Amino acid sequence: MSDQESENFWECKDLDEMSPAEWESLCDGCARCCMVKLEDEETASVDYTAVVCHLLDDHSCRCTRYLERHALVPDCVQLTPDNVLDFKWLPVSCAYRRIAEGRPLEPWHPLISKKPDSVHEAQISVQDKVVSELSVHENQLEDMIIKWVEY
Repeated sequence: MSDQESENFWECKDLDEMSPAEWESLCDGCARCCMVKLEDEETASVDYTAVVCHLLDDHSCRCTRYLERHALVPDCVQLTPDNVLDFKWLPVSCAYRRIAEGRPLEPWHPLISKKPDSVHEAQISVQDKVVSELSVHENQLEDMIIKWVEY
């Protein structure tokens, strides 16, 4: 980590001022953004399911093909400083959302705790709580709706 990154850069920089390394370090590794979500077209409400993208390693909560994810999964969302607030379904715990809304990082965030597994220890991540979309038929998604993610 550079000297600049060792300081609390997220408290003094806007998202669009961050270096690529700083931007990436905001991801706490919860993998909630990788969960399959169902949107009600009439109400625009979103439900999270216990189903995740087939590229996600559900134990490490990391994408197995991170650099290629957008080519391999066309609907994989690319967060940018300009569009973070467009995704109303981002969890309230998401660092990108929190910074964009002017809120501090959570105490368990790895940048605060200085522990890479703190997101798992706090039970915020999807670690071992989800199944791959390859294991679930599309017709079963409604049966897989969960309520433990706030957005």
